Order: sequence, then C-alpha cells, then structure tokens
Amino acid sequence: MKKFSGLIAATLSLMFAATAPAAAPDAQKTRTYIDHAWSTLTRSMDDCSALADSKVGTRPLLYLPADLPQPPGLDAIVRHCHVDVRVLPQVIRQLGDFQPARLPRQGLLYLPNPYVVPGGFFNEMYGWDSYFIVLGLVADHREALARGMVDNALFEVAHYGAVLNANRSYYLTRSQPPFLSSMIRAVLDDPASFPDQAAATAWLRQAYPQAVRDHATWTRPEHRAGDTGLARYYGYGGPSPVLEMQDSDYLRGVIDWLLAHPRQDPGYLIKASQHPDAAEVATLKKTSCDVQASIVCAGAWSKGYRLRADYFLGDRAMRESGFDTTFRMGPFGGSTHHYAPVDLNSLLYRYERDLHDFAVRLGLSADAKRWTAAAEARRKAIDRYLWRADRGMYMDYDFVAGKPSDYNFVSSYYPLWAGAASPEQAASLRNKLPLFERKGGLQMSDHDSGAQWDAPFGWAPTNWLAIKGLDDYGFHADARRLAREFTATIDRSFAADGTIREKYNMASGNADVKISAGYKANVIGFGWSNGVYLKLQGLLQKP
Repeated sequence: MKKFSGLIAATLSLMFAATAPAAAPDAQKTRTYIDHAWSTLTRSMDDCSALADSKVGTRPLLYLPADLPQPPGLDAIVRHCHVDVRVLPQVIRQLGDFQPARLPRQGLLYLPNPYVVPGGFFNEMYGWDSYFIVLGLVADHREALARGMVDNALFEVAHYGAVLNANRSYYLTRSQPPFLSSMIRAVLDDPASFPDQAAATAWLRQAYPQAVRDHATWTRPEHRAGDTGLARYYGYGGPSPVLEMQDSDYLRGVIDWLLAHPRQDPGYLIKASQHPDAAEVATLKKTSCDVQASIVCAGAWSKGYRLRADYFLGDRAMRESGFDTTFRMGPFGGSTHHYAPVDLNSLLYRYERDLHDFAVRLGLSADAKRWTAAAEARRKAIDRYLWRADRGMYMDYDFVAGKPSDYNFVSSYYPLWAGAASPEQAASLRNKLPLFERKGGLQMSDHDSGAQWDAPFGWAPTNWLAIKGLDDYGFHADARRLAREFTATIDRSFAADGTIREKYNMASGNADVKISAGYKANVIGFGWSNGVYLKLQGLLQKP
C-alpha cells in the first residue's frame, strides 16, 4: 500500500509540474544569466577545464608554437593540470604549412590570454564566434577580456598562420569567416578599451600587419573562386575526413541520405567495397579517401557506396564557412568549394575597407590606396556575379558550373552589414524579408532540409548582421521589429528552461530544435547568442 501511495504521489507531482504555468519571459533575468555566463564560459591556459576536449577524448595535451619561447608559469600548469606539453614540430607561416595528421596526438593550441568559449563541447576559442562574443563583452564593459581575445586572434595569425577555426591542433588546416578586422575595430572604437588615442593607435600599429597577413589567407590561389575575382572557402587537409571526426556515423548518414534521395545526389556517391583489397585501396586513395590512413574513412561505407574525394574537399570547405551544415551548396554542403559565397566576399569587402581605414590612421597612404582599390574591385565582382537583378537578391555563384545559385539564404543581407549594397539594392533586399522573417526572427533559408543551418532555424550571428545592415541603411523600423522578435525568442526560451542556446526555431519562436540531417545537438551557453542579445537590446534602447 505504501508503494502504491508513493506511486500516486509521484504521479500527482508530475501532473502538477506539467500543468504549472511557465515562467514569464523576463529580459532582466536573461541579462543576469548572461552576466554570470561570461565567467562560466571563460577559459585560460592555467584553467585545467580548458584543456579537456570531449570531441577526441584523449589525455589533455598542450601544444606551443615552434617559434615561441616557453611562456612563464608553464611548469605550474603542467603540475596543476597533469597535462602533457609539446612544441609543434615546425614554424607555421600560413595555413597548410603543416598537416596535423602528422601529430601523434591532437591537443590544445596555446593562447596567451583568457578567452570566452561558445559552450558545451565547444571548449576552445572559435574564429567567427569570437567576433560576436567580443561585441557582447564590449557592450558589457568587459574591455580587458574583449581586447585579450582580439590579441589571441592576432597571436594565432603570428604563430599558426591565420585566425583558426579554433585553437585545437586539428584546426591548423582551416580558418573561419574572416572577422578579424571587425574584431579590431570593435575594440579600437571603444573609448574604455585604451587610456587614450595614442595608446589605441600604438596597439593598432602592432595589430595591422597581422590583419594584413590574415587577409592574405583569402587571396591565396586555393581560396580563389576561379577567375571571378572573388574568394571561396577551402580547407587544406586534402580529400579525407576531418581529424576531429572520431567515428564514421556522420559520413554513413550522408551516404544513406543520398541513397534515399538519388535525384539530389550531385555525384558524391561511388560504388565501393566495405573491405577493399589492395588494388581497390590504391584506387580509393585517389577517388575517395585513404582507408588505410584513416579509420573514419575506412568506416565511411554504407550499402555498397562510399563518398567521392571531391565531397571531402567540399566538406572541409563547408566547415570553414561556419555553416555546418546547410544544403545551400549541395547536400550537406558537399560542393561548398565550388562556390563564391555572398557571405565570405561581403566579409572580405568589409575587411578591405577596414584595412584602408587602419592604414589611413597609421599614415600608410600607399597601403590605403591599395585597400581602396581592392575593396572597389571586390564590390564590382560582387555586383557582377552575386547580385541577381532578376531576383532582387544577392545569391552565391557556382564558378565551377558557371551559374548562380537559386537557393535563398539569409547571407543575402551580409552586403548591407558590409556596406557593399547600393540604396536600390538595399531597398530590394528589404522587400525580401518575408522569405526569411518568422515569429522568432530571421530563419536561415526558405528550404527545410532538416539541417541546422536551414529553415526553420535561426542563429544569433546572421540575425545580428542582417538587422545591423538594415539599420545602417535606414530601415530602422524593420531592424527594431526583427530585434524584438529575436530577443523575445531568447527570453521565451530562457524562461522555459533557464538556458541560452546556440540556435532557435524561428517558426515557433523558441528553442524547440529538431534536426534530421547532420549535427543534432542544440548546445547550451552560448557565447554568440549572449553577445548578440546584448547588442540587440542596445539597438532597441537607441532613441
């Protein structure tokens, strides 16, 4: 009887919990969470939790650049965190100089200053995440932490060849969307970040050469989108699974999806054996990936098929784009390296304008002229290849096939943020908002692929860039409406479960995210959502 009574009590408790009214959204409570989250998400080299990497699950290992003297305090870190420390085997001047597959184990790459991580299993400093985090830190008057993160990005360029996807050794082959100049500007334009203008200019003088070097990453032959004068995403690891991929489940999922949707296969699949003989192994090394060198490659087989080498190149480029994954450049982004993207080239246009402004401030007149010419050439190429007058939108360009994409994607608003659009183009884009605007803000596309960077999902960075761009072009009412929608989504979600997430469902205006293609988690934290929330609230408070 006691057992039965206990069961009744437990059932009633669950019923009351289920019917209890949800907490009302409260912006102040969201704000308080963010205030605490900055500390929770901050890492440094002497913080043992920074060394852990759930993505690979091996004993913590810290790598130092080959051209860096041993940092002070390193011995104490070794003793306290029980971490192995090694020096990278060579000096790295640019991405691709060193293949991390040569390392016996993967590990954390040293950075000199504390930094904010996104959250969850993203336990390192990420490239484009950091821009939106820095915006939030500056808005929240955490100037030292913001400036330290920018200095970390500059350190990556100096010692690892570019701003990396993140500071793990397996990311030494790729970058992420280029926001370094915007990070520099965010700190440089903040009066509280320096004691005076002389100090700010002195800091810029040290930062400028590294920004120029980072920009050069995107004009190398591998990153050129054919003869368009535009750039593409490209990873330097070759046609093989990325090193952070610890099993073949994702790749088998890609194969199974393509087999279930044969009309949508661009030619990624090839017939192959599950256990190839020596002759087929040699063939697969050229046509797919090296099954002897990679356990993940060996396991990437399903129902008689493997993936072509070109898919693996596209997969690496897709990961560099930050949009992992969307179907806008082929299923699972497998053709990303075939495209000149609107987002990347808008960011580079803004980068070149920033470098012009930095050069002017530093008295480098020849450099300033060079950056003006580079920006203008890119703007003309953007207009020629990426502006679809027939659609009234910017759209990606497949330079391999020689034709524009038909995939509506929210990156069409990046040129507004970058200042690359004419007033007429901006007005046309404003009229296209119904393609993307939903209850919770701007969704990524109007295509429901089941992937996290497609409809109905929306993310903080793309909402901020579109909203800021609209506001800059004078569409203040639209910008404020969208800002209210997205911040309300975060407030509602926080009231429901006490967390801030990496992405949201724009159709329902909450964190109810169900992914069927690709990565399925909705990570808690979350660095860029926190930063963008603060920036949007600031925009809403403007007179």
